[in-house]
Amino acid sequence: MKEMKAFCEECGNDVCYIVSEVQMEGELRGERYIYTGKKARCADCGAVLEPREVKAYNLRALQNIHREKNRIISLDKILEIPGKYAIGKRPLSLLLGWGEQTFSRYCEGDLPTRQYSDILIRIYEEPNYYAELLEENKDKLKTPSTYEKSRKAVDKLLGIARKGESGIDQAAVYLMEQCGDITPLALQKALYYVQGFYYAFYQEFLFLEECEAWVNGPVYREIYTRYREYCFDPMKRNSLKADADLEGGRDKKKAEFSPPFSSAEKTILDSVIRNICCYSGMVLERFTHTEMPWLVSRGNLYTAAVSSRVIPKALIGDYFSAVKQKYNMINPNDIRMYIQDMLEQI
Repeated sequence: MKEMKAFCEECGNDVCYIVSEVQMEGELRGERYIYTGKKARCADCGAVLEPREVKAYNLRALQNIHREKNRIISLDKILEIPGKYAIGKRPLSLLLGWGEQTFSRYCEGDLPTRQYSDILIRIYEEPNYYAELLEENKDKLKTPSTYEKSRKAVDKLLGIARKGESGIDQAAVYLMEQCGDITPLALQKALYYVQGFYYAFYQEFLFLEECEAWVNGPVYREIYTRYREYCFDPMKRNSLKADADLEGGRDKKKAEFSPPFSSAEKTILDSVIRNICCYSGMVLERFTHTEMPWLVSRGNLYTAAVSSRVIPKALIGDYFSAVKQKYNMINPNDIRMYIQDMLEQI
């Protein structure tokens, strides 16, 4: 064990010292506190010493009691945040719109303001909140790799199923919960637009399932089978049989709440809800009947011909990527420009 020594003015040299716990009184930011600190005494003459380590401990103890009383985030939690979200101290400060060294100072023991502390507490406790901040402010980061690394970390925390696992069941339930009275026909078209626009913005598909070119437009057969009993009736929240996950032996509770999505996924879903799900299934069907993926996949089939022809994912991806470019879409909410144009054409 390292021998503790400090300079003693009484003895005139470096001496060993003895540490004991004592009740102390201190002031911080205009408030006085009683707290348990440490006192060091010279092992030879008993004089009170002030070694750097003991002073640092007492300052930390005073700060901790101040944090507790004023609900300021603890230093331990602050230090966990960069590792939790795979982001450096400086990039995190930039992401939050703070001074580049601000978060680093907090890691060294500086006390954040109550406002900044509340933000850090939410980040620590709510990966969804951090995911939203990351997506909204990614342009503030200096390199794309910083964003990608942190996004993977937060998506892992949220339990997001990435490549190799489909999210169509979760997306269908989310759409139904948020829209309240969506019909099976409108649900099919909403899922199709989610798939297309997600690819346009992020260059990967959200669903593994194949979409088929049916008479009434693009259809995901598994989703159709699950909710076909509603026919053309709205699937209201209070009557919805959200048992999508029961068929595979999974827990029904998973289908009864909106599962966590990455901020990118949720942004697309919410934009489709705002800009597309406000129209009836019949209107959305007419949209898809004018779009290349459905038309090309149907080929020379006559209008009412039953078909299970697959709409190739590549066709969907190419079409919606071209739509994004044509309308100069900057963010997913720009989907409204395309929909407004489609309304004028039908």
